[in-house]
Amino acid sequence: MPNLKDLRNRIASVKSTQKITKAMQMVAAAKLRRAQESAEAARPYAERMETVLAGLSESLAGRDDAPPMMIGTGKSETHLLVVATAERGLCGGFNSNIARLAREHALRLLAEGKTVKIICVGRKGQDVLRRVLSNQIIDFVNMREVRRLEFSHARDVADKVIALFEAGECDVCTLFYSEFKNVITQVPTALQLIPASIDSDDDAPSKPDASLAAYDYEPEEKELLDELLPRNISVQIFRALLENAAGEQGARMSAMDSATRNAGEMIDSLTLTYNRARQAQITKELIEIISGAEAL
Repeated sequence: MPNLKDLRNRIASVKSTQKITKAMQMVAAAKLRRAQESAEAARPYAERMETVLAGLSESLAGRDDAPPMMIGTGKSETHLLVVATAERGLCGGFNSNIARLAREHALRLLAEGKTVKIICVGRKGQDVLRRVLSNQIIDFVNMREVRRLEFSHARDVADKVIALFEAGECDVCTLFYSEFKNVITQVPTALQLIPASIDSDDDAPSKPDASLAAYDYEPEEKELLDELLPRNISVQIFRALLENAAGEQGARMSAMDSATRNAGEMIDSLTLTYNRARQAQITKELIEIISGAEAL
C-alpha cells in the first residue's frame, strides 16, 4: 500500500487535472454555440447549390460538351482523398473516426489496384494516416493558426483539388469530414466532389412539379456549370470545415465532461484509500504506545 504522502500527492495531482478538464469543457461549450450556428447556416446554401447543379446537369445529360467536373474523366484509376480533421486532440474519437473511414476507403482502393493520393486538412488526420499511408500523402494544409474559418480557407483547398484534376493527376475526388448532428453524435461522412455528386430527392413533394417547369438560362448551361462546379467544390469544403468545427467542440465537451466525472470518482476512491491508510497508521501508533506503557 502506498504511504500517506504518495496518496496526498496523487489526490492533489488528480484534482489539478480535474480543474483543467472542467475548464476545457466550459471553453468548448462556449465555442460550440457559435460553431453550431455557423454550420447550420451553411447547410441551406450548400443544399441549394446542389439543387441548382442538379437542374443544370439534367439539361446537359448525354451531351459531349458537358464539363469534365460534372461527368469525370471517364476513368477511375487515380483517386484523390481530401481528409479534413481537427488540429487539436482531446476530443474523444472525433479525429480517429474520420481518419479510420478515409483509411479503410484508401486501403480498399489500393487493394483494387487503384492509385490513391491524400490531402490532409488538419494535423490530427495526418498523424493517423501517415502510419499506414505515408507514401500516399501528397499535401498537408495547416489550419493551426486559423482562429475563425473563412471561405478563403476552403477556396485554397479547392484550388489545390482543381489544379490536380485539371493537370490529369486524379480522376475522382472524395472529401472526408464529420457531419455534426448534436453534441453527442458526429457522423463521419464521405462526399464525392469530382465527378459532382448530385443527389436527387425523389420523396420531396415539390420535386415532380418543379421538374415540369421550363427554365431559360442566361448565359448557357455549360457556361454556368463552368463557373458553378468549381465554386461548388469550395462550398462543400467550406461546409465540411464548419461541420468539423462544430463537431470538434461537441466531441471535446463530451470528452472533457466524462474526464471530469472520472477524475471525481478517482478522487473519491483515493480519498477513501487515504483515510483507511491514515486510520491504520493511527491504530498502529496507538498499539505501540499502549504496548510500551504496559511494558513499564
